[in-house]
Amino acid sequence: MQASLSLPTLSPTIPRSNYVVQSKPINLRFCGLRREAFGFSSLSHSDSHRVRVSAPWRSATVSVSASSSANGSPPKSFDYDLLIIGAGVGGHGAALHAVEKGLKTAIVEGDVVGGTCVNRGCVPSKALLAVSGRMRELQNEHHLKALGLQVSAAGYDRQGVADHANNLATKIRNSLTNSMNSLGVDILTGVGTILGPQKVQIGSSDKVVTAKNIIIATGSVPFVPKGVEVDGKTVITSDHALKLEFVPEWIAIVGSGYIGLEFSDVYTALGSEVTFIEALDQLMPGFDPEIGKLAQRVLINPRKIDYQTGVFASKITPAKDGKPVTIELIDAKTKEPKDTLEVDAALIATGRAPFTQGLGLENIDVVTQRGFIPVDERMRVIDANGNLVPHLFCIGDANGKMMLAHAASAQGISVVEQVTGRDHVLNHLSIPAACFTHPEISMVGLTEPQAREKAEKEGFEVSIAKTSFKANTKALAENEGEGLAKLIYRPDNGEILGVHIFGLHAADLIHEASNAIALGTRIQDIKFAVHAHPTLSEVLDELFKSAKVKEHVSSPLSEPVAV
Repeated sequence: MQASLSLPTLSPTIPRSNYVVQSKPINLRFCGLRREAFGFSSLSHSDSHRVRVSAPWRSATVSVSASSSANGSPPKSFDYDLLIIGAGVGGHGAALHAVEKGLKTAIVEGDVVGGTCVNRGCVPSKALLAVSGRMRELQNEHHLKALGLQVSAAGYDRQGVADHANNLATKIRNSLTNSMNSLGVDILTGVGTILGPQKVQIGSSDKVVTAKNIIIATGSVPFVPKGVEVDGKTVITSDHALKLEFVPEWIAIVGSGYIGLEFSDVYTALGSEVTFIEALDQLMPGFDPEIGKLAQRVLINPRKIDYQTGVFASKITPAKDGKPVTIELIDAKTKEPKDTLEVDAALIATGRAPFTQGLGLENIDVVTQRGFIPVDERMRVIDANGNLVPHLFCIGDANGKMMLAHAASAQGISVVEQVTGRDHVLNHLSIPAACFTHPEISMVGLTEPQAREKAEKEGFEVSIAKTSFKANTKALAENEGEGLAKLIYRPDNGEILGVHIFGLHAADLIHEASNAIALGTRIQDIKFAVHAHPTLSEVLDELFKSAKVKEHVSSPLSEPVAV
């Protein structure tokens, strides 16, 4: 399950990373996981060497000990070169990259390896969504008839579906643990508490470890608004819903973002009726408005879903003594009582809150902002006086920059680059996001309103290009022509400002656009890329080719600016 997406502020787009990437074996990703998580390793376990690196943004030269097989030898004054608090996807990505860079690394975990994504988010939710996708195919008689297929009535075993999600989470969690063990990452069990600079206590014992650099990667938990009583049975968060302990006849979903949309896809496929409760005046407020309207027409209107917008759930009471779940609604603006719903269950999908309590931040004079740990563009932690805390970084949901698993992993890798002497600033506008409904929604960069606001401030034009899945041979062969791809760009220099896709396998298609933004590739150059025919990738091919960039372009792309 995607965590709630925190869109970056409207600052100039970073067209490319600010260093040249050297040629090296490519590490595959799955939901932000490294290829090593699945038993593959690009490291040589026989090499042992010492590396001296000079940081371009520092005057001092640091010495790093490296040994792949023994996970390095720490400096004499520290137990570890790098200590990571939190073994979710962000911490895992940072740990593996640190070992690759020759750092002696440890990771602290007070719960279970894998964090939210693996255990209560991205991974188990995709298992449930895989089931909902199959059910929709088998239940769509018109679609099957068009393909010449005849299938008897489809059914499902609730416990079997739940077991599929749980088994997948267990498999990936074990893979993460094994990958770190095999590479020599020390896994320290217990809650990590920062006692002072470069010093962390593990659990409630007297065990204290020191590290040259520390990364906080503690993630987030479901956000539950005031007035909502969660019992874990009839009033639930995504943590409970992923266990699929029962399928209610009627469920209210509070919040229509990524989490709410994906669960509506699951529940309606399994036979539930859904009511969305949204505080804002429109559903799917985080999406590009045009994509949101199309998604509503396809994902909500034809299904057993109704909705109320512009309302708060001021009080939610679990079912008890034969009475249903009651939801008291008030007007979001006037706060006047508006309605009372009685449903079988309620899912609270109002986003996520950073998990930063108990870290000992007061020991280093760090004050959170709405629970988030303040950081600069290099993920360096900022104290209450606005100064950088030496050797301390924070990545992922805990810093609130972009609450996505793969963003956390990218931030962790960026931090490791820095502590090994290679400056790196991550361009958050190049990080894609996806909602795994049927069909899927994906996006990268700015929405059209954001792009136009930026253009007005900075004085440039914005143009829009669109292509339809109905013109794509592969989509038509699948009888899945419902979909749209939208490109937001600058016609004066060909800069890609944003790409939004709604349609079959949109989550897979977005990466050509995100990579183009990350590398600073102009539209006039990417137009010459060749795509296999017939494939869904041609949707993006036609999209870029339809863009009109002014000839004799002389305006360069923006210089890298931190987001």
